[in-house]
Amino acid sequence: MTTTQPTRKRLASLDALRGMDMFWILGGQSLFAALFVLTGWTGWKVFEAHTVHSVWHGFTFYDLIFPLFIFLSGVAMGLAPKRIDHFPFDERKVYYRKAGKRLLLLCLLGILYNHGWGTGMPMALDEIRYASVLGRIAIAWFFCAMLVWHTGVRTQIITAAAILVGYWLLLCFVPVPGGSAGDLSAAGSWNAWFDAYLLPGISYQNRVVDPEGVLSNIPAIVNALMGVFAGQLVARAQQIGEWKMTALLFAAGVVSVCLGWLWDLQFPVNKELWTSSFVLVTVGWSAILLAVFYALVDILPGQRAAYPFVIIGANSIIIYLASSLVNWGYVSQSVFGGVVRAVPAAWQPLMAVIALLAVQMLVLHWMYRRKIFVSV
Repeated sequence: MTTTQPTRKRLASLDALRGMDMFWILGGQSLFAALFVLTGWTGWKVFEAHTVHSVWHGFTFYDLIFPLFIFLSGVAMGLAPKRIDHFPFDERKVYYRKAGKRLLLLCLLGILYNHGWGTGMPMALDEIRYASVLGRIAIAWFFCAMLVWHTGVRTQIITAAAILVGYWLLLCFVPVPGGSAGDLSAAGSWNAWFDAYLLPGISYQNRVVDPEGVLSNIPAIVNALMGVFAGQLVARAQQIGEWKMTALLFAAGVVSVCLGWLWDLQFPVNKELWTSSFVLVTVGWSAILLAVFYALVDILPGQRAAYPFVIIGANSIIIYLASSLVNWGYVSQSVFGGVVRAVPAAWQPLMAVIALLAVQMLVLHWMYRRKIFVSV
């Protein structure tokens, strides 16, 4: 992990959208429940239903948080894509070494986030959860980088299509050993079979399928690769016109969402299995949100309003880790507990959420103002 001070201007909409994505993990998902307590308006319950993951098949906007982050890692790569396959191997080694270190470090940080050290020292290696959100981000980014560095756009498009179609054919038409073809239940899926035989340690909540398990890493690569295409389009905004680029990105997102839900009729949208239809739906919404944020933040004068999201996005990895390793609830109670208890009872849940977010924002604001950006 290194602390750097970038010399070139950051894409504000990318930071803002990444920050909006992280905002819900940091405590924003509790806002709607608190607002319901305050107002009694049942409409808040509708919004609250989208702050939890789908039980199995289906889609909520909370399901978008993870794939959106992967998509944005691809966008960052696509803003300045580089092919290195024509370089001498000695020059390419620098890129490979950096990519390998990033892959390994994110996987290790993912284990740390999971509190994956078993029962304590000495470590119980069979009680560690090795699969993680950061691990999947690392794997998707790594293989996406290999494609971007060594192939052209045509090959990348063919690869993305082959992954989505191949994944569909495997899960829906190839029988699982000892099972049947097309079984998309937790216990009967190919994902469960791969996790049982290839995933070391324990799975999330000891489920038969880990939501970040072995097989579903493959379609996640497409989320990153589609982000690369979006980043390449954004990089050409000055050439083709910013509003035209935004419209193209938005339209592509709408098409992807529609195709995903059409595919859902045969291959259900499912986050746990990371189905191909789920990839298309999440890529579509990611592109739509990127278009909206680019218009509001980078074209229109919306940077000041987006500042809370920007400071989260600028240090997203470190604040994500801190959400697991730091007891922010205790910190917010220590700083603002008296204020929260002083307001009427109906206001206290909302004030508690605001206090929780405030202490994190203060830390992020301090880092941003001093140009401290922690990257992996």
